[in-house]
Amino acid sequence: MTDRLFVGVLGHRKSGKSTTWNTLFGATVRTSSSPRPLQLRPNECVEVFLISGSPEERGLYAGDVLKDQRARIVLCSMQYVDHVADTIRYVEEQDFWLYVQWLNPGFTDADPQYWDYLGLTGRLLSKGATLAIRSGKHDLEMRVQELREFIYGWASFRSLVFPC
Repeated sequence: MTDRLFVGVLGHRKSGKSTTWNTLFGATVRTSSSPRPLQLRPNECVEVFLISGSPEERGLYAGDVLKDQRARIVLCSMQYVDHVADTIRYVEEQDFWLYVQWLNPGFTDADPQYWDYLGLTGRLLSKGATLAIRSGKHDLEMRVQELREFIYGWASFRSLVFPC
């Protein structure tokens, strides 16, 4: 069993990826060069590293951003474009436990859901990832709570939760 968790929020441009992180942290957050605490419950935190703007949108390779990062939990925006496969491949090679919340449709996408024309669903599921498809148009708080509970459960099992 791997001891690193990669939580990705996947979607088109303007789908709600950054809004998801901002809501999770309770403030506007950006990518930084070091891990930060994330409060999951009152006085219970975990250390996470956040990549807020997707590497795909910024023209970066996720491996370059994460190469020296040792945080056990990584949160990352992922844009639904062809080269998101590079991010997924890197995460697989680094043996992360992978949880992806796919915003489909995204906040600015037309309804209804769009077809997985990149073939990510089969790839993720065949590698043991947890994939949750959620609307980026509705239930922001519910989506964020789902992320919070998944991270908390994973981190609690590994004794990574600390008082904050």
